[in-house]
Amino acid sequence: MSDELNKKVTNIFSRHNKDLPPVGKEKVKFYAGFNYVRLDKDANGNKFNSEHLIKYAESCHYIVRVMRKVNKEVFLYNYDIPNSDLFKFMKSFDENTLDGTIIEIDKYFPEDLA
Repeated sequence: MSDELNKKVTNIFSRHNKDLPPVGKEKVKFYAGFNYVRLDKDANGNKFNSEHLIKYAESCHYIVRVMRKVNKEVFLYNYDIPNSDLFKFMKSFDENTLDGTIIEIDKYFPEDLA
């Protein structure tokens, strides 16, 4: 997903207020305890292509920064998580296999590294 599209969605959430009308066609909705915005087209006005989105997702990795306190000291752990393992990684916190506080999640593409 393009940075421009990410900023657009973030702006919609930041402007979200129950007293305000929707911004353009986008409307913040609520489901399963989370706010969301459905996107019908990309930043260029094209409909989404499932094969391209899947290929994009498969090439994506995340750096997940986790804070842990060990013997009264604070440490930051950086995990390299492929997109395909992200849910498994998050579930491990829910199941107490991993502990700590997730501080940040950054997306990156390994082939883009210099």
